Amino acid sequence: MDQSHIRNFCIIAHIDHGKSTLADRFLELTGTVEKRQMHEQYLDTMELEQERGITIKLQPVRMTYKLEHDTYTLNLIDTPGHVDFTYEVSRALAACEGAILLVDATQGIQAQTLANLHLAQEQGLTIIPVLNKIDMPSADPEKVSSELTTILGFEKSQILQVSAKTGQGVAELLEAVIKRIPKPSGDSQKPVRALIFDSTYDKHRGVVAFVRVVDGAIAARENIYFIGSKKEGQSMEVGYFSPKFVKSEILSTGEVGYIVTDFREVAKARVGDTITKLTSAPVPLKGYKEVKPMVYASFFPSAADDYPVLRDSIEKLKLSDSSLFFEPVTITAIGTGFRCGFLGLLHMDIVQERLSREYDLDLVVTSPTVEYQIKLKNGKDQIIHSATDLPDPSYIEAIYEPWARLEIFTPVKYLGGVIELLTKRRGAQKNIEYASESRVLLTFEVPLSNVIVDFYDKLKSVTSGYASLNYELLEFRQGDVIKMDVLVADEKIDAFSNIVHRSVAEQEGRQILVKLQDLIPRHQFPIALQAVIGGKVIARETVKAFRKDVTKGLYGGDDTRKKKVLQKQKKGKARLKKFGKVNIPQDTFIEVFKK
Repeated sequence: MDQSHIRNFCIIAHIDHGKSTLADRFLELTGTVEKRQMHEQYLDTMELEQERGITIKLQPVRMTYKLEHDTYTLNLIDTPGHVDFTYEVSRALAACEGAILLVDATQGIQAQTLANLHLAQEQGLTIIPVLNKIDMPSADPEKVSSELTTILGFEKSQILQVSAKTGQGVAELLEAVIKRIPKPSGDSQKPVRALIFDSTYDKHRGVVAFVRVVDGAIAARENIYFIGSKKEGQSMEVGYFSPKFVKSEILSTGEVGYIVTDFREVAKARVGDTITKLTSAPVPLKGYKEVKPMVYASFFPSAADDYPVLRDSIEKLKLSDSSLFFEPVTITAIGTGFRCGFLGLLHMDIVQERLSREYDLDLVVTSPTVEYQIKLKNGKDQIIHSATDLPDPSYIEAIYEPWARLEIFTPVKYLGGVIELLTKRRGAQKNIEYASESRVLLTFEVPLSNVIVDFYDKLKSVTSGYASLNYELLEFRQGDVIKMDVLVADEKIDAFSNIVHRSVAEQEGRQILVKLQDLIPRHQFPIALQAVIGGKVIARETVKAFRKDVTKGLYGGDDTRKKKVLQKQKKGKARLKKFGKVNIPQDTFIEVFKK
């Protein structure tokens, strides 16, 4: 195929700005999908994507389009918009020369618009700025165009206007893609080098690698070599996406397609690896930086017998989600499960939902936590994810907690409420930039542990749903972070221990105790609940005792007998308290752990 007639591009935008709808119009305009087969969000093949109206997995498709007597091959990669799936976006960008930056004409630039634009600029891609939803009554193209020129530095003449819903301006956009985005670079005469930007597992055919051929060409039934994993294999079949797999004879320089390997383990065809031929050993392509989980939570099966099913299910899910991290973990009170690492709370929610739906698992999920770095006095470093892993304080030199940079777009009238919310979360203000008279961009640095649980909900509440948020991991900084233990009737329960910042320890401790007060069943004696740091009690609640009315059968007369019976009951309760062990049902642990 002639390289000069190939264009590789993707669509990047904030969530719900119309990427998948625009992709639908491209498929219709180029005749890639017949009208009778067409449905909304055609490239979102997962049931969850259709249901929630969001893109979770990147999806490539090849289209052909005729312009001025020439036929062009357009390789589009539809990308997710949510901050948790930025890794998917970065992998798609590496397979392209250009990107359509889509901005909603009714909402303007959002936090994720900026983040995705920066990713594309880092890769050196040609950017085509596009305003979408211009058919909406509330659209304000002039105002949003001025935001694009002021904040992002585009020329007004570069900005195109479309309506992905009605198809207005879509043909002009396709022409701009052909004219503005450069042809793929690469040398067809050099030894083959193909970048793996995604992979999937087919139970009948094995591992299928999604590739962008940078140099040379690769055909079916050839010996291939994976430079990164140092594995040899064979290309059982090659082809392209239309968007279903379409078999072809060869994939040449500049093309995007798939290679069916003879592997049974996806780990052998790592995302970011370079495929070449066995006979040659060229320099590997620049892959992707190793993805770093930001949020950790443990998954346990409700029934212990389901552990093998959970293990197999997570391993299968890992095949299609390379950013998922997991390792076995055991908590005495609950049992054996897996500690998993996620890119964010939505990512965690999607994985939990997929495990429940696709593998019919009933799961217990612990509250999300972050990773901490411990510097020990003997000079060694240690990484921990939960309070039970924390060494004795006498061995610890310093504890470092992760910090994140937050970019928040909000209407000016909510500015005070947003700043107050961030300040309460120990945030440090870095910058305030006015996008227009009515909207402002805030940049803050905040400890990640204060962002992951309920920050997004609180932000939406404070701004009546108008704010948008993007965050990225910055670095680990030394913090006054401590271990908080929970005592139930003077007995330390390791499962309830927590890592907290000293400034919020009392508040967090009180919250756990109030929850336990409702969950632990009452006994014949009062149960003391205490939150403790070192030897100091910082919060206390009591589960009240049952009290039997022992004076019920006494009528009238002297009150000495009554006092005697009550005194006897008091002694009995004291003896029970001394020897009695508090019975904490497993449901209590599950409820406390739940996010």
